[in-house]
Amino acid sequence: VLAPRRGWVLPGLRQRLVAFPASVRAAPPARFYAAAAKAAKKDSRKTKQEEAKKKPGARRRPLMSKPVDDVYLTWLYERPSYELEEAVGMLKKFQQLDFTHPKQFVYINVFLDMALEKKKKVDPFASVVLLPHRFADDTNKVLVFTENEQEAETARENGAAVVGGVELIKWILEDEIQADFYVAVPAIMPKLIPLRNKLKRKYPSTKRKSMGHDIPKMLQFFREGLEYTVEDECVIKTRIARLEMPTEQIIANLRAVINDICTFKPSTYDPIVKKLVIRSSTSEGLLLNLDGILPEAEKVQEKEEGGEEEKEEGEEEKNAE
Repeated sequence: VLAPRRGWVLPGLRQRLVAFPASVRAAPPARFYAAAAKAAKKDSRKTKQEEAKKKPGARRRPLMSKPVDDVYLTWLYERPSYELEEAVGMLKKFQQLDFTHPKQFVYINVFLDMALEKKKKVDPFASVVLLPHRFADDTNKVLVFTENEQEAETARENGAAVVGGVELIKWILEDEIQADFYVAVPAIMPKLIPLRNKLKRKYPSTKRKSMGHDIPKMLQFFREGLEYTVEDECVIKTRIARLEMPTEQIIANLRAVINDICTFKPSTYDPIVKKLVIRSSTSEGLLLNLDGILPEAEKVQEKEEGGEEEKEEGEEEKNAE
């Protein structure tokens, strides 16, 4: 077998290479159909989109109101809502059937409608409410600002965790002293301005009921009060009672929290509470029927008038500063 040697050229191949210059051989072939192909693809996409719009969308089967059998597909039925007293009774029954701890907490998830006129909305807020029936064993840690020795003694007698004057500012700024709530008398407020950015929402003010002359009343409110805050811009999750408490007490605590939440939106708009779910530590959530739970418009109007009085007191507070 004769192997080809390097440098051999087949007959006629040299002539072909000479006939076409290197510049011509390197140039890619022209594709005159590329632009037309792209235009055709665009046209086909448009036609497909138009056809898809013309086709009627798949109609979802309407949800049925109430299942007939004990076993059913939940996604085929509307989520049932319960009366408040009925739902609390169900939670107690779940605890008995599951043999769970009777002292477990009862929680509520409140879904809010924060919308106002046009694009405005209610800003996320935090508040403290004094429940009619206490359920927590521990109390909140409250710090009292005062330079009056008699007021300081009254604060200590009523359970204040820390009592002092301007000497506490340095320790608070350095995080050496921390408390759940901060209470002050009006006379010391001008000296507490360096703490405004540090304490933020917990900075003493008349609007938040943390500034005044009645130290025992403020201490009771903040030591035993329940604090809640808006999460994810429209949800409040908080505990309200223990499951072992009587049904009437659980309902009273829930109404106290809901009434306080409703004061943050004017009654001229839609109710701020859009959906309300109650559950225990070990049970599923039960959707509540809002009829009879939300406060009447007249009561909310009275609270709004009270808010105007607080604004006037706030102006007096600013003048004091």
